[in-house]
Amino acid sequence: MKSALLIGSALLASALPSAALAEPVLLISIDGLQPADIIQAEQRGIDAPNLKRFVAEGSYAAAVRGILPTITYPSHATLLTGASPSRHGIVGNNSFDPLQINQGGWFWFASDFKVPTLWDVAAKAKLTTANVHWPVSVGARAITWNIPQIWRTGHNDDAKLVKALATPGLIESLEASLGTYAPGIDESIQGDETRGQFAAALIAREKPYFTTVYLTALDHEQHEKGPDTSAAHAVLSRIDAVVGKIIAAQMLAHPDSVIAVVSDHGFSKVDTEVNLYRAFIDAGLIEIDASGKIKNWEASPWNSGGSSAVILKRPSDPALVARVAKLLAELKADPKNRISDIATAAQVAQMGGNPDASFYVGFAPNAYAGGFKGGSAPLISPSGSNGMHGYFPMDRSMLSSFMIMGKGVPKGRNLGEIDMRAIAPTLAQAMGLTLPDAEVAALK
Repeated sequence: MKSALLIGSALLASALPSAALAEPVLLISIDGLQPADIIQAEQRGIDAPNLKRFVAEGSYAAAVRGILPTITYPSHATLLTGASPSRHGIVGNNSFDPLQINQGGWFWFASDFKVPTLWDVAAKAKLTTANVHWPVSVGARAITWNIPQIWRTGHNDDAKLVKALATPGLIESLEASLGTYAPGIDESIQGDETRGQFAAALIAREKPYFTTVYLTALDHEQHEKGPDTSAAHAVLSRIDAVVGKIIAAQMLAHPDSVIAVVSDHGFSKVDTEVNLYRAFIDAGLIEIDASGKIKNWEASPWNSGGSSAVILKRPSDPALVARVAKLLAELKADPKNRISDIATAAQVAQMGGNPDASFYVGFAPNAYAGGFKGGSAPLISPSGSNGMHGYFPMDRSMLSSFMIMGKGVPKGRNLGEIDMRAIAPTLAQAMGLTLPDAEVAALK
């Protein structure tokens, strides 16, 4: 298996700002933004004038090769640290929960980072920081003004939860003129538009040196309707307007800014759900009680959309390893199960993936891993989604986006295909900082 973390084409000299510039940085993430959505916006019929500015007035990657798994939280952690999941610690969206008792809890908490983030190095340099909705931001002490991402049920208490975990009084003070902030579980375009208003107002009022903003509606729409659809394109056009307002606020606050737009992964159309829990239950690796709940496990899937880590209770037990390897090989041998790859622990380590995974299952592009649905769910079922990501990073449909413009950034420069881990050290360099645990060098 080829490494998924090879750096792409060589970059031209003097492509991006040098460390001597030390300018304020705004980092905006558009979840699920495919490179061609902007680079080929006209051909795709996408109206995105603010994002197209980056292609004409700044530098951009033809594609960004991601990490394992190509899902939101691990990717956003890499975008902040320049490290792989095996090193930064955010190895999935959801925390490992083999007994299914955590009510779908995610890696919300910044305390799970094992290496410094851009927020941390900025704060250490006594630079102010702000955040609106970026993943893994709850409790991030390095953020001066923080509106973290977290939700539980969609109940009205979620709004109280976000306010309790945000910088004290921050949301309330902004709501006085902007109205109600969007709840964490709201992934609609209206939610993005609201968060964009809050981000622009926060930038205008506080003028932070480093700001992160996360927009999620495009990802939501592509899961619901599929990638490369008119519905997804319409949402992206509205996101473009949100980005334009945030950029305008940033340039008023800091005319010498460097502004970057990134995404975390691409997208694949899907029609099939594969429930590994069914196979593990039938093989006696997961034991179900009379009420349909998991009461014991020897091996468990840890799903990540188009792939799934396989965790063993006793990873050093050769008999258990062999038993699970045999089961996975049998599943892969049947084409209807849509398994394209099975990575060993050594191969997972080479890709910088979950260090606790004894295996990593990669699905065919039209299939993805289904969650636990009790003891009666079938192995194969029609998809409940029309779009998915999370596939192994060598899958070309998973390529993501990077665009940058501002002081010192050459205009119209195509950076070729880059490694996602190069983005964070590049932004640190633009601020005159360094990231100690970045695994590759900044773009040059």
